[in-house]
Formats: sequence, C-alpha cells, structure tokens
Amino acid sequence: MAAIPTQRESEPRAREVHGRTTLPGSPLAPGSARALVRAALAEAPEVSARLVDDAMAVVSELVTNAVVHAGTDVEVVWRLEESGAFTVEVGDQHPCRAPRDSPGGEGAYDTPEYGRGLRLVTTLAESWGVTYRAGAKTVWARLPPGGVTDADTPAPDAALEVAEDLAPQPHRAGGDRDWLGRGALSFLAEASDLLAGQLDENLVTALTGQLIVPRLADWCAVWLEDEATVRGGAGGGPDRVWHASENRIEELRCALEKEPPCPRDGLRSGPEAYPWPGHALGPQGTDGTALAYRLIAGGRPLGTLVLGRCGLLGFPDEVTGLVEDLSRRVALAIGAARQYARQATISAVLQRGLLPGAVAEIPGVSSALVYEPCDKGGPSGDFYDLFPAGDGRWCFAVGDVQGKGPEAAVVIGLARPWLRLLAREGYRVADVLDRLNQLLLDDATEAADAAARALVAAGGRPVAPGDGPQTRFLSLLYGELTPYEGGGVRCTLASAGHPLPLVLSPDGTVRTAARPQTLLGVVEDETYTSETVDLRPGDSLLCVTDGVTERRSGSRQFDDADGLARALSGCAGLSAALIAERIRRLVHDFGGGQPEDDLALLVLQAE
Repeated sequence: MAAIPTQRESEPRAREVHGRTTLPGSPLAPGSARALVRAALAEAPEVSARLVDDAMAVVSELVTNAVVHAGTDVEVVWRLEESGAFTVEVGDQHPCRAPRDSPGGEGAYDTPEYGRGLRLVTTLAESWGVTYRAGAKTVWARLPPGGVTDADTPAPDAALEVAEDLAPQPHRAGGDRDWLGRGALSFLAEASDLLAGQLDENLVTALTGQLIVPRLADWCAVWLEDEATVRGGAGGGPDRVWHASENRIEELRCALEKEPPCPRDGLRSGPEAYPWPGHALGPQGTDGTALAYRLIAGGRPLGTLVLGRCGLLGFPDEVTGLVEDLSRRVALAIGAARQYARQATISAVLQRGLLPGAVAEIPGVSSALVYEPCDKGGPSGDFYDLFPAGDGRWCFAVGDVQGKGPEAAVVIGLARPWLRLLAREGYRVADVLDRLNQLLLDDATEAADAAARALVAAGGRPVAPGDGPQTRFLSLLYGELTPYEGGGVRCTLASAGHPLPLVLSPDGTVRTAARPQTLLGVVEDETYTSETVDLRPGDSLLCVTDGVTERRSGSRQFDDADGLARALSGCAGLSAALIAERIRRLVHDFGGGQPEDDLALLVLQAE
C-alpha cells in the first residue's frame, strides 16, 4: 500500500479504534459496514460528528463499489489513529477489475462509466489509493481529523427525510451543485439502507419513485423485465409512473405506453436520451429533457428507469451521475428481491409437497391439527400425517427432522412415503420404525460413499461447506388407530427420540402413553418396541414437536416441571379443536413474540 501521511502533531489526539469484518457481496453489505464502523467510532466520543458522517459516506461508497463491480465477498478494515485521522480499506477478490474512477481510467471496462464513484471519496478523503495483490484488490482512503472543511458544503443529516431538503429541486438555482458535497453522500447512503431492506420488487420500485420525484426530477417511470422478457428491452407500458402533480400521472402513463424504452444492445446502464412526452405534461411541460437508465444487476437486465425534468436542455452532469449511482442500487435491490421471491416460491412448493393435502377422517375419532412452520431459510423440519392403512386401521405420524431447509426436505421426502407404504403393506408400528431407521442409515452411508468418491476425484481438495455428507436424524411419534365398534379406540404407538404423547381423561387426569427410545438414523440394527393404550370415549391424545415443549421464556422452557401436562390438564371437557387452540395460545403467550422454532401438534379424541 502507498504510504499514508501522518497527521500534524498539533492536532488533537484520539483513542485508537480499529476493526475488521468480511461481508457477503450483496446489497446489504454497505449498510452492514456503515453500522459496524459507526458503532466502532462511538467508542471514541471525542471524534467529531462531521468525521463520523464523512466516514459513513466513504465506507458506503467503497463497499458499494466493490459489491457492484467485483461481486465477491468484501473485507472491510478500519482504523481511527491516535492523531484523529480515520483510515478505511475495502478489499475484494477481483484483482483484474479496477474500481470505478480509479487511476487507470476506464480501460478495465467494456463501456465508459458515468457514475461519481470514487470522486465522492476524492472529495472527502485527504488521500486514497488502490493496492493490487495476487487474487485480491484493496481500495483505501484516509480522512483527516475533524473531516474535510468546506464552507460551501451543506452539513450532512442522518435521516432520509432530511435528504429531501438537501436534494436539488428542479427549479432551485444552484441546487444541483450542492450534490457535489455531503448532501449527495447522505442521500445515497440512506437510499441504500432503505432499498436494501426491501424484499418485494414492487415496493423497491415504489420507493424509487419517492426518492426521485420531486427531489431529482419532475416525473419518472420504471419498466420491469421478467425472466421471459427478451434482452432487447422492456416492452409495453411502465410498471410504475410518478409525477410531481398527481393529476398528470394517468395522461403521462398513456404517453409512455406508446414509447417504451429501447436500450441499445449490450449491458450498458446509461444514461440514454428518451423522447420528451411534452403533450402529456401540460403547458408548463412543453420542453424538457428525459433520460433512460438500464437497471442491471449480476450481469442481467432487470428493467429500465426513465426520468424527466421540465424546462431543461440537458441534465447537469452532477445529477446524471447521482441518478446512475442510485439506479445501480435500485437494480441490486430488485435483484435481491427477485432472488428472495424465487427462494420463497421454491420453499413453499417444497413445503406443500412434503405435507398431506388433507388429513383423513377416522370413524369415532375427532382430530385437530396446528402446524406453524417458522420461516427461516427454507422448508420446515416438522411434518405430520394421518392416513388410512386398510383393514380398519388408520395411522398417524408427527415428526421433526434435525435442521431445516433442503436437507430436512430430503429426509421428510424419504420418511413420509415410506411410512405410508410400510403401513399399507401390513407392517406393525415397531416394524415400521425398524425399517425406517435402516433406510435412513443406508441413505447416509450412500451419501458418505459418494462424498468420499468426490473427494478422491477432486485430488483431496476439501469440499465446500454443505457439499459433504449431512447427518440425517429424525425424531418420530408414530401410531396406529383401530376404532372399536362400541366406541373408543385402540392405539398402538412408539416414540423415537420424540416428545412423549400425553393422554387426557375427561376428569382432567394426564398420563404418558409411550416410553422414550432412540432417534431414527442414529444406531445400526436398533430394535424398536411399541405400547398399546385404549382411548375411551372422551379421552384425548396430544402429540407435539419440540417447538411446543422447548418454547423458551428466558431460561425456562414450556415443558419445565411438566408444564405441558399441566396445560393439558386444564383442557378437560374441551373438544379436540379447542384443546389444540388452547395449547397453541399458551405456547405463544409463554415466550412472548413469535416462536423461533417450527410448531406442530395433533389432537385425537375418542368419541
């Protein structure tokens, strides 16, 4: 790294603060970096507010540059020196791609860049530079104590609402020039946080219009391109239209529908000229300038942003650069929202496929089910089933796979069909668990063998996390029901590493109906046993997953001191549906807030 000049000894001295973090190359990285650096600087109260704001802006720009132009993980290192100067280094793993506006110019890109990029860093930093290493690149900047002094630069404000006051209004004299200072930095930093936190592309586009109109333009529109859209551009009418005067929106929309943007070939973000729709803007909008920006993220076009200002022959360069920076952030936010939507759709489809379409109705037995998956990164690890097995038998299962997401889906996809097949082939409860246990062990062995072969084929190189064999343990409560002709039910059941089922009598007495046994998929040649209980008319069988028993309130769990049995005892005389609802409500109320684990419970009541 080039030498970083030291501060004059006469400057006030600050306590040294330093830190380092690695962030994924996603739209959330700039906001995360700012939060970490702001928290670190808070440990040195003698640091001026101006230096903190300048540091936030520089960190935001360097991290955003790395995310947009490198796309790899980003390493951020910061240091507040004893002299009071602040230094930040942002590294990525794309050494062949120069940062925007870096020494060396635009030769590293196929098309010229028009954004501000490191020019903002140049404005605030005392010195900055780029260091290239094998397999990595680092951009660093050093801010002097107290920040850059500029009487003509408006003071920054942390709130996005104040950014509206700082932004240039279309008819405010000299307003555009203000964006050369801290107003633009604050606006972009806050806009990044606002957009990065959204997981709905429609909300992203709505926020985009609110950020642009009337701050930067009199009107704007966004065309979105879906996966099936031809790369040549966005056809048809715009998805969103904004105008400073709401009574002009519909007329403007009709005009824009006739002139969809037609970007040039290639992945060039813009800006490009767009025909001025003067006839739709009234007497005050006869003349003006409109520009189109292609929204590109991850090398894929996602849409087009068009904006216009009345009474201008051309947009000032300061504004076009600012909008291009904003359009990149909008594109990243839309891309992240679409990725989230795809993952959510996949998870929902998997979840539906792993659960029965409907539970069976059993003669002489009423049933009630509560199933609340906790939406954290994929399909739930809890599952249930209730199905006819033939010969006057019905079978039920409540299970919980270790973990969740795709790995849990694999186990459930194995277990639930095999449970039904074995039950309908006439296997009894204990035999079903024996065979399912062996099935999971055989599957784990095959996965381990495949991973070993892959390791040999890779020359001994370590596999990536998640690519090796995964442990597949399953806790399961499985049972078989045979209704008696005169009323009541014969229930044979077994618990493999699962919370034990409870039987509630009409007088409020509660007893367990099985004994604990080993998880499935753990011990080779394990032999399981079953118990048989008679459910007399009015008796209720409660089956739950550990999302119920292990619901936490501080250091306590819901089932501490037989908490579940005491809760069930208070349900005497209630129907199956009311028992299920009361237990669900008690579990929710116990911890306060939403449960942090999947929750499933099944109530079977003999009539």
